[in-house]
Amino acid sequence: MTYKFIEKFKLNKTALFKGMSNEDIQTCLKSLSAIDKYYFKGEMVMLSGTSVDSMGLVLSGSITVEINDRQGNKTILSHISKGDFFAESYAFNENEFFAVDVEANEDCHILFLNLRAIKKAPKAPENWLYLFLLNLLTIVTDKNISLTRRSYHASHKSIRGRVLAYLNSMSLRANSTTFDIPFNRSQLADYLNVERTALSKELKKMQDEGLISYRLNHFSLNSSI
Repeated sequence: MTYKFIEKFKLNKTALFKGMSNEDIQTCLKSLSAIDKYYFKGEMVMLSGTSVDSMGLVLSGSITVEINDRQGNKTILSHISKGDFFAESYAFNENEFFAVDVEANEDCHILFLNLRAIKKAPKAPENWLYLFLLNLLTIVTDKNISLTRRSYHASHKSIRGRVLAYLNSMSLRANSTTFDIPFNRSQLADYLNVERTALSKELKKMQDEGLISYRLNHFSLNSSI
């Protein structure tokens, strides 16, 4: 089987396939039984409580990783956009059931890689496998840092404290006081674990006080913050 979308989606530019030739990527995709699927906005990509053997790479569109409880409450853990990955930890550990839900944030195209196939790989790793594992380790490390960051954002008692913690971190990542965030209002409220109405009121207060300015998902921080 030949995967024709390698060059189209520039897979060698993604974190998972960094340093790999197109030939290496072809071998990797075949060895890990890669398949690609399309999802419509709002469609569930993965469900909590299921056994997962594959990690996902978003080729186009975006998804959200979230927790939905029995009372209908939703907590967004992360936003995964084009070129990013999800479910890698669960895919490799066959003793763990998936603990979150993954929903298509918009129409998207996703590539799945069966990580359990790595356990059947030769003990003397080929070039593609060495690079793949090295890149995967980097991704998992980055994800752990991201989860720690989210816990910090949601740890503040006040809504304003949570908003400022999040916006300051986004400003640092963008290296600018003006930046875009990946969430709409509902998603930001879910991410910060606050009520949407209360969040909107607090954002308006902060703008009236000159702390921030915003329009939709575009924000600017007052340099004095």
